[in-house]
Parts: sequence; C-alpha cells; structure tokens
Amino acid sequence: MVSANQMKLGLVVIAGTMLVACSTPSSTNPKNVSGASFGKPISEKALVLWNIDIRTQDGAGLPAGSGNAVVGEKVYNEKCASCHGAEAKGGPVFGSMVGGIGSFKTNTRVLTPGSMYPYAPILFDYVRRAMPMNNPQSLTNDEVYAVSAYILNLNGLVDKTAVMNSKTLVAVQMPNRDNFYVDNRPDTNAVRCMTNCK
Repeated sequence: MVSANQMKLGLVVIAGTMLVACSTPSSTNPKNVSGASFGKPISEKALVLWNIDIRTQDGAGLPAGSGNAVVGEKVYNEKCASCHGAEAKGGPVFGSMVGGIGSFKTNTRVLTPGSMYPYAPILFDYVRRAMPMNNPQSLTNDEVYAVSAYILNLNGLVDKTAVMNSKTLVAVQMPNRDNFYVDNRPDTNAVRCMTNCK
C-alpha cells in the first residue's frame, strides 16, 4: 500500500520531470534560441499585404484606385445596407452615418463620419480595414473609394459625380477638421521612442 507522503513525492517527481522536458530546447528546431522558436523570415513582398495603414492627415499610404458616389451607392446597397440601412440612415446593426454636422458644438452630439472625422482618409481607412463586418478587407480599393464617396456625398461634402482617389480624398475639407486640439495635459505627455529608450 502506498502512503500519502509517497504519493505526494511521486507527483512532485512527475511534475518536475514534465517541467524539465517542456523547458528543454528542441534539437529538431535549428532556429531555436534560448528555448524560443521565431518562425521564418517574411519577405517585403508578403509585408505589402499587411501594410495598409494610412496617415490620415495627408493621405500617405492611400492606394491606387478611384470611385464616385454613383458607383458607391450600388456597392453600398449590395454590401453595406443590410447593416447600415437605406441611404446610411441607420439599420439593424449600426446607427446613422449621415447628418450631425455642427452637433459637436451642442449637448446632443450626433456621431457620423461627416460630423466627427477631421480628415476624409479616416473613412477610407476604416471601411477598408473593417467592412463589411461579416467579411472585412474583402472590398477592392475602387469599391472602398466609391463607398467613401457615397458616404461623403450623403453628408453633403462632395458632389455625386466627384471622383475620389488618393489625391482628391485628401482635399475634402471635413467640417470638424479645425475643432480638434492637442491634448497637452502632463499625464498624456510622452516622447516617442523606438530605440535606446529611457
């Protein structure tokens, strides 16, 4: 019969053995450094597919392509209206994306791209990254430009036939552009550092 102390000792030995086995570097992985596996290098060509960020103030990073609100309405009705509703006035999943311009100066703010975005490329960036919700990043660049043009047109910011591309989208003057300020409170003050940081 095994005593309780012998059982505890046996469990400790088994746990210790497992811990050593799990922490020993694998001899079958030549890239294993200090027990960590780093995978394989990625090429610049492969990175292009992930490097989709856009600097919204000046549009740096906006891709080639174009579209207008006429085309955008068709894309919107096919791929966006089921969540956002007809004419982007709100649907079963999301609220309105039109109106509210000037509401930030009141106590009843209406959050829409037209009322809150300081730069039009923000709209392109968001749509390209996150929409449609059930299949993000499935729209072509032309479709994203067209849907952006449609939303901007519904907010009265561009003409229905105005072509949106990497140059014209940046030129759109958003109504709330000058109502943002730098948050310089001491607790938000930070110096950007990428190497040899203190």
